[in-house]
Amino acid sequence: MTRYLVRRLIQMIPVLIGISLLSFFIIKAAPGDPLVVYIDPSKPPPSAEDLDRMRSRLGLDQPLLVQYVNWLGNTLRGDLGFSLTAHRAVTLEILDRLPATALLGITALMVALMLSIPVALLSAIKRYTFGDYLITFLSFIGISMPAFFVALLLMQIFSVQLRWLPTTGLRDMRENYKGIEAALDTARHLILPATALGTASLARWVRYQRSSILDVLGQDYIRTARAKGVTERNVLLKHALRNALMPLVTLVGLSIPQIVSGSFAIEFVFGWPGLGQLGVNAALRRDFPIIMGVTMLTALFIVIGNFIADIAYHWIDPRIRYE
Repeated sequence: MTRYLVRRLIQMIPVLIGISLLSFFIIKAAPGDPLVVYIDPSKPPPSAEDLDRMRSRLGLDQPLLVQYVNWLGNTLRGDLGFSLTAHRAVTLEILDRLPATALLGITALMVALMLSIPVALLSAIKRYTFGDYLITFLSFIGISMPAFFVALLLMQIFSVQLRWLPTTGLRDMRENYKGIEAALDTARHLILPATALGTASLARWVRYQRSSILDVLGQDYIRTARAKGVTERNVLLKHALRNALMPLVTLVGLSIPQIVSGSFAIEFVFGWPGLGQLGVNAALRRDFPIIMGVTMLTALFIVIGNFIADIAYHWIDPRIRYE
């Protein structure tokens, strides 16, 4: 298995390079001049000579292939460039926003994961009952509604109408909370965006997991276990559930980048100071270095998510061998 995992790690390199190449040329082909961020409408417009000097200083006057090679070389050294709007290193901008996105994404992922398994198990056990139909109905609603609509709906109900939870931000800037009070304040701000972000994953995982559990419950070894007198609880938890987790492992691994990309809309709606908000603002301002940095970080999450899924396969089912 070690040889296989090493080979998978090596395969990540050309995949990431291919993604970076495609993303770079697509971003460069987008309409708009990045130098527009340097133009102050309250002052006289810069001359053509000034714009040319600025374009030369930023390396924008070189051929696209040369620009990409320079960007790739700098990236491999840990230098993602310089933000055109924040006037800071892209690496520093990402590191400042990464903890907030990680907190939101991990919370949404864990909540969806912990709820999907018992709900799917309950739906499978009580199949074709009112509870099963209700769970199925709610799952289809969760899958169908866009994340930003769920976010606005939750905000309208729990923030605007009921006034139970804060609307935007990571913490209450009017208060100077410390210690446990600061943690509780962050948790209150986290409830709505994490719920909105995890809703689609929860609904999708429940549907897949229910089908997987029903398929496993019809296998011969389940009937054999019951015939031997194994309690129904042990049949479900020790025999059926573990074997039914394989599809969920795939979904969780593939959902890691979806959580990151989905956070773009959620963070923008809730004013969450993470990578999603950073990426949206960069796109609106044509800050190409920031866009490339966020895009490549999302791509890194994709390949890492698939890698983690491969490892989890072997952990859940020891019969799987990688050669």
